[in-house]
Amino acid sequence: MKLASLKHGRDGKLVVVSKDLSKYVLATNVAATMQQALDNWSDCEAGLKSLYDDLDSGKLTGHDFNPCECDAPLPRSYHWVDGSAYVTHVELVRKARGAELPPSFWEDPLVYMGASDAFIGPCDDIEAGSEEWGIDLEAEVAVITDDVPAGTTAEDAKKHIKLISILNDVSLRNLIPAELGKQFGFYQSKPWTAFAPVFVTPDELGDAWDGTKVHLPLHAILNGEKIGSPNAGIDMTFDFTELVEHCAKTRSLVAGTVIGSGTVSNKGSNDGSCCLAEIRCLETIANGKPTTPFMSFGDRVEIDMFDKDGNTIFGRIDQKVVKFKE
Repeated sequence: MKLASLKHGRDGKLVVVSKDLSKYVLATNVAATMQQALDNWSDCEAGLKSLYDDLDSGKLTGHDFNPCECDAPLPRSYHWVDGSAYVTHVELVRKARGAELPPSFWEDPLVYMGASDAFIGPCDDIEAGSEEWGIDLEAEVAVITDDVPAGTTAEDAKKHIKLISILNDVSLRNLIPAELGKQFGFYQSKPWTAFAPVFVTPDELGDAWDGTKVHLPLHAILNGEKIGSPNAGIDMTFDFTELVEHCAKTRSLVAGTVIGSGTVSNKGSNDGSCCLAEIRCLETIANGKPTTPFMSFGDRVEIDMFDKDGNTIFGRIDQKVVKFKE
């Protein structure tokens, strides 16, 4: 099934969306918000699935679905963990600046806890104070869990992955070096993260979901030109079950925990990149310096993923880069 949150207060209004993303029905008789549904997933899943089946069969008429009326499917989360599961991407970035990749990076996942007090919707603007900050898109895949006990293994993690989505984890590249130089992680360099219109249950992906990875290309488009469509199932050094295991090593994870894959990247691929930083690294390695600029005010970013028949699965992220609103 497919679930979304219409803009409504801080936590949205939960709706069930048809498979083709054309119609929706309110789910408030089952759960008022996405977080409420996740908190009580074992009780809510059947009711939500019944609404989904009735909507798709035509038993329920529904309302026209407009992605731009949506907030992020989970407008705010208690826990947002972003990974860097495509180690070939990290290796490339380090190579461009002449640094070696520590061997441990291939053996132990790299994650950080990001800002989750407000995620933004698929059509919401990317706001920044200055183009000098180095505004970059990062197209990723994410999973959403129920309550995960501390010490959960990768094998047991499979049953805790309840929903899947795609996202744009914007980075302000020129602010990152100073922050990491303090050896205390990201903060200012990571503004709001935008999500596709819907979260989907794993069964919606069919054979493209093997229980650990999504085996489909993720399309990143800038100003109408595709910059990349690497396959999310290729070169993912640490799959989602391994990321869940890593995050739950010393603490339990609460229902609604969102775990991102990091920028999707395929080594040596002709399918391009899911962020401008990677393109710039390739240019630096080849020519000694980058020529592709980061984003400017007025630029338009689109991110999408399609099934084998060419239908969008999660709906499209479609954002414009703008200066902070006064």
